[in-house]
Amino acid sequence: MSQRTAVAAVRRVEQARSRENFPVALRVLPGRYRRHLLAVYAYARQVDDLGDEPLPDPTDRLAALDHIEAELRSLYADREVTHPVVRALAPTVAECRLPLGALVRLIEANRVDQRVTRYATFDELVGYCTLSANPVGELVLHVFGQVGPDRVALSDRVCTALQLVEHLQDVAEDHQRGRIYLPAEDMDRFDVTEADLARPTASRRLRDLIEFEAERARAWLDAGAPLVAALHGWARLAVSGYLAGGRATLDALAAAGYDPLPTTVRPRGRRVLHRWLAATVRSAG
Repeated sequence: MSQRTAVAAVRRVEQARSRENFPVALRVLPGRYRRHLLAVYAYARQVDDLGDEPLPDPTDRLAALDHIEAELRSLYADREVTHPVVRALAPTVAECRLPLGALVRLIEANRVDQRVTRYATFDELVGYCTLSANPVGELVLHVFGQVGPDRVALSDRVCTALQLVEHLQDVAEDHQRGRIYLPAEDMDRFDVTEADLARPTASRRLRDLIEFEAERARAWLDAGAPLVAALHGWARLAVSGYLAGGRATLDALAAAGYDPLPTTVRPRGRRVLHRWLAATVRSAG
């Protein structure tokens, strides 16, 4: 499969996932960066879809995840690879020197989803985010060739925050799948029960809990925001877009009265643009 063909396939995945909070492969980026970001994104989405596939036996999901990890390891060992998404990732692995560990951690996050459906504490949830979200930021830094320990640490804060925000958006959807990403200790603190998550609209207690979690996510996002100023060129523009998407979503959640149950809260494009420009200008100053 040529990378041109791979990009076409990945674009279809991206279009199907148009609900994301931020532009995954910003149209203003040069083609070489777009191609690599789209390949990374398609891989991450494929792994996530395998973990959520509505199969009757969870062991089938684990087998599918095992298969894609085997394909990934074959790629790094210069052996034949047949999975189309992994094959599409090959040029990006070679040109951007993507670390195998980051790609494998995304698979492990979806294995965790097969056996863990509740999190007792916020620290446990953050631990999950180190598998499910933080590797993506590290991979993005590799795409732009701007990796370093300090930058990865800041990226981890941003990515964890974005994952927390996504969990808040998807409270109802996750609950329908049998998963809850609101820490049990916080649900107890606000006297929220699992039954509250199945209601058509959020109770006052649940709204207070969502607001609490949203402000905590915002604090994590702000803690990682110096990453934008630590980058240069196209990387700065792209990462400021991710940051803007998270902030705009938190704004939309607040505007919805912190009620994510009737519908998935999404920010308007104009709000994302405003936040994006603000983040870019602030980092340049």
